[in-house]
Amino acid sequence: MRSADGFSARERPDGDIGSHRVRFWLVWVAVIATAVAAEPAAITGKAMGTTWTVKWVQPTPALAAAEVEHRVAARLEQLEQQLSTYRPTSDLSRFNASGTCGWVDVPTELAAVAAQSRELSVLTDGAFDATVWPLVQLWGFGAQRRSGPLPTAEEIARGRALVDWRALETRAEPPALRRTRPGMTADFASLAKGFSADAVGGLLTGLGATNHLVLIAGDVRSAGQGLDGLGWRVAIEPAETGVARVVTLTGEALGTSGDYRNFFAQGGRRYGHIIDPRSGEPVRGELAAVSVIAETSAAASSRATALFVLGADAGFRFASERGWAALFQVRRADRIEQRVTPALDSRR
Repeated sequence: MRSADGFSARERPDGDIGSHRVRFWLVWVAVIATAVAAEPAAITGKAMGTTWTVKWVQPTPALAAAEVEHRVAARLEQLEQQLSTYRPTSDLSRFNASGTCGWVDVPTELAAVAAQSRELSVLTDGAFDATVWPLVQLWGFGAQRRSGPLPTAEEIARGRALVDWRALETRAEPPALRRTRPGMTADFASLAKGFSADAVGGLLTGLGATNHLVLIAGDVRSAGQGLDGLGWRVAIEPAETGVARVVTLTGEALGTSGDYRNFFAQGGRRYGHIIDPRSGEPVRGELAAVSVIAETSAAASSRATALFVLGADAGFRFASERGWAALFQVRRADRIEQRVTPALDSRR
């Protein structure tokens, strides 16, 4: 869905950072804008195996779009080189391939992403786990798509033996990662695009564009009061048709995790790309998608993934108890039911 002043984007299935994995597919996002006298400046590009779009209300003096585009592209390239699991030369791939159980020096941002991931793992008692990468690959949601029969119980057990967030440690000074279990690998896809959206937002603010909206695939980060002083209005794509909900962002972020775009069906069961680290299998249940509003895009996208793993009921209770603004899209026999946490319901 697209308005004259809005935009939409969809993540590609052959993307680089996280187009397949524990994090989520977020879907289509449209910015709903009322009629205003001046159009915002806008640029688009490609990075991390997907598309990105940035809109901003011009400061005084105005920013040259070409220069902003150059700066944004360079920042995203820098982060992709740190966080990608597809690039064999990235800092994360280098850590994964090192095999050592000693400290491996990494850039500051990679260490920060790992630390944020660990905090959410602690909070969710392992429902969110960045070390699930071996299972993601096993189920065919990595660079190589799986063909043929489903993974065997033995294969799943071997993969689960390499999954444990507690065995991945991070250090801020000097920044480094360490595994305490040989063979363990990490994948921060559930935070990477959100973290990058936050970084681009910081770049724009530094350039003087303090009223802006950043979209990387489906991770959204806002700043300022939007085009009309009432905030940036963003429509969340539903699991079926129409608009699931329109939310207003004034400095917050929006992230969605769902299984209705990246999945396969076999033997009468749907297998989505979001893996439950506790079972070693794609998440079972009635959830189609979870959307979360949070203070940062990294938090919004990773929380959405964690809630999706927890499920329609446990995830809803978890989010409600913590005051998280979240929308749950739940599959019923003949419809998609929307469940809204009190924190989101109060944003009217």
